[in-house]
Amino acid sequence: MIEVKEFRKRPEPERPVFPKRAVVTAGMPYGNKELHFGHIGGVFIHADVFSRFLRDRIGKENVVFVSGTDCYGSVILESYRKACEENGYKGSIEDYVYANHLVQKKTLDDYEIGINLFATSAFGRSGEIHDKVSEEVFYALYEKGYLDKLSTPQFFDPDYKVLLNGRQVVGECPIEGCKSERGYADECSLGHQYMPSELINPKSALSGKTPEIIKVTNWYFKLEEFQKLLKDRVDYLRKNTNTRKYLLNTMEEFLREPMIYIKKNQLPKLREIIDKLPPHEYIEEEKKPSVTLVFKTLRDREEATEIISRHGVNFRTGKTLVPFRLTGNIEWGVKTPVKDGLENLTFWVWPESLWAPISFTKTYLESSSEVSSKDWRDWWCSKDANVYQFIGEDNIYFYGIAEMAMFMALNKEAPEILPKDGELILPHLIANNHVLFMDKKASSSSDIKPPMAAELLQYYTNEQLRMHFISLGLDNKSVSFQPAVYQTEEVEGIDPVLKEGNLLTNVYNRLIRSCFYTAQKYYDSHIPEGKVSDEILEEARKVILKYERHMYNHEFHRISDLLDSYIRSSNKYYVNNIRTADNNDDDALRRQVLIDSFHAVRVAATLVHPLAPSGADMVREYLGVDERIWDWKTIFEPLDYFIPDMKEHKLKFLEPRVDFFKKHESQLG
Repeated sequence: MIEVKEFRKRPEPERPVFPKRAVVTAGMPYGNKELHFGHIGGVFIHADVFSRFLRDRIGKENVVFVSGTDCYGSVILESYRKACEENGYKGSIEDYVYANHLVQKKTLDDYEIGINLFATSAFGRSGEIHDKVSEEVFYALYEKGYLDKLSTPQFFDPDYKVLLNGRQVVGECPIEGCKSERGYADECSLGHQYMPSELINPKSALSGKTPEIIKVTNWYFKLEEFQKLLKDRVDYLRKNTNTRKYLLNTMEEFLREPMIYIKKNQLPKLREIIDKLPPHEYIEEEKKPSVTLVFKTLRDREEATEIISRHGVNFRTGKTLVPFRLTGNIEWGVKTPVKDGLENLTFWVWPESLWAPISFTKTYLESSSEVSSKDWRDWWCSKDANVYQFIGEDNIYFYGIAEMAMFMALNKEAPEILPKDGELILPHLIANNHVLFMDKKASSSSDIKPPMAAELLQYYTNEQLRMHFISLGLDNKSVSFQPAVYQTEEVEGIDPVLKEGNLLTNVYNRLIRSCFYTAQKYYDSHIPEGKVSDEILEEARKVILKYERHMYNHEFHRISDLLDSYIRSSNKYYVNNIRTADNNDDDALRRQVLIDSFHAVRVAATLVHPLAPSGADMVREYLGVDERIWDWKTIFEPLDYFIPDMKEHKLKFLEPRVDFFKKHESQLG
């Protein structure tokens, strides 16, 4: 007797859970320049793809995507000064910043960045709301005891008789092991924080001379008091979330104990004074060129650096938490409330830019009639919501350390790593590595100048660039952008930028056209009636679930690979089977192939929609279905679900050689 075993279907994989409402933000570009390829390819496209997916996944009324021009700060003040002195610019600083804002906004539009509001921190209604939010944050932190009045060293240019901030001072970063190209007044180009007195070889950007150092009083946020909470937060994220590991590793580097590194050739001098230093742990390892002094508090380390400096010992400091400067004294900034006798201060640009997305969310909600709630707290303070912040790796300190601590400090009750419902959300950070240019780091302030984002559109379509930048895998490592049009030597084979776009402009276009032309030739532009084959439905189901998981984990390059495999496989299925049907004049097979292939076209269009929205929407238009095709509530449904009467429904007629996903005009011919 043959034993018949019961067939058991494999359990469905557990699907990821998305919030009911979501805020998506992209790092704010400074208002002193247009957007370069790194802004677009390293942050904005990724944020846009995810926000478009979320709109399809949870409803567009439940997603707010905001960003804006970072209007204030010494970076902009210095750029404006140079524009006036070196290029003869005649307008005000307001004119200068707003003109750059408009150029940035146009570039975002040209790349189809579907942002709900690209605001400014200085102008119009968003500027008014941002001023108010900044004031509220200041008073909340002050009243909770998280602000300190500190008199700290600040650079002063005696030739110009002005205090110097930020980019007005250039030197070398004092942090051990730092590879940044430049150090500025109290931070380097990689975001390391230090005291101005620690900057190596400082020079004034105004006079070119070594500036003096004088004491200036400002408000500081007590960031160092949040070291344990931040460590606990990192531990929790590592064990319980899909936060990128390299982001957490970078955050941990800033949470080390206060340290000083001294080269071993300095040891004779150090031994003479080591007993005068505050209590510390002395670490000397045979294979390392430096010894390490580990202190219990930042105050102890500061006292030690003063003693060491006085005795001519060269040293470097290690990453650790230092008080986070909240205010400065440049006029071009958000005014700080007058408190305890401190007048004429403005917020330092970094702190106020961290809460700017809240200001922009409030601004958008105030004027929008297309959102599920107009109360900003339902988006920033609800257990049903989440905030996704897309940033570059240079900004991990500010968003991963300073922002998290300040947001915890703003809790109504004691700070917690898991805020209660009604408290301010600690955003989910998606930090991308650098997009290099020809294997080198490029930035406006470095020797390697990056191509501007608008300039790239002279050679590539926005969809080609969107597909390429999404595929780079910036969640894993820095990747080089190597467009053939910028290479000095002739590129063998295909332009590296076109590989992913060709999936749409060649393979997917061919599949769509083949389906339409076959329907037009044999069935008068009707899709044949019938059921999609089980194996075709199953393949699509698996792809959809993998895609959803990759989006949830922000593994955008995996989405690119998944689409490549699915679209090529679907095209191969059509070609092989339609040939058999034509050779044998098998109309039944032809009908089934067309039913199956239109399902693949429908599924691919929905999955491509966040990446290449215009082309995908053109597919939808020619299929003659409404926008429910993008809705993930019906993601597994075949085309006939969206068509009331299949017998009456006709596809939009497709003329010969029409492309849904287009190549750039420079690539034709």
